[in-house]
Amino acid sequence: MKLHAPASTHKKVVVLLLNRTTHRGYLNPAKLGVADTLDLLTPDGEHREFALEVVHSIYFVREFTEDFQPERKTFLSRPKLDGLWVRLKFRDDDVIEGVVPNDLLSLLDRGVQITPPDLHGMTIKIYIPRTALVEMTVLGVVGISRRKPAAPSQPGLFSE
Repeated sequence: MKLHAPASTHKKVVVLLLNRTTHRGYLNPAKLGVADTLDLLTPDGEHREFALEVVHSIYFVREFTEDFQPERKTFLSRPKLDGLWVRLKFRDDDVIEGVVPNDLLSLLDRGVQITPPDLHGMTIKIYIPRTALVEMTVLGVVGISRRKPAAPSQPGLFSE
């Protein structure tokens, strides 16, 4: 029986602080919202720790490039993803739209994870700590309806 090494749980991220400085590295997304600090492993192998209250947002990226922020911060039309279409307003008056899972329990933690409007850009997901936000507005519920169609109230024309 072969023992396989566990897959890496650290993902590529760019951390944007409220003072607009950026830090590239790797972090474990399962630990977001659990602690008041963020433990970042830099590409050089150093550990950096940030308090969540100074973090503007965390961009989960495909590659470390300079253009990590989505080209578009709003949807051009109604999104096609399942979930809640939301608009987030930051403490610095920055605004971004995204889609969050239609699960209210996931919104009760210390931050929110959104899928950005630019699905083909460098950013896959964005985590925003609750402390960076002043407002979160639901713009719509999108996706497939989970309800079953109502049974017909009339008998069929030829059913006897």
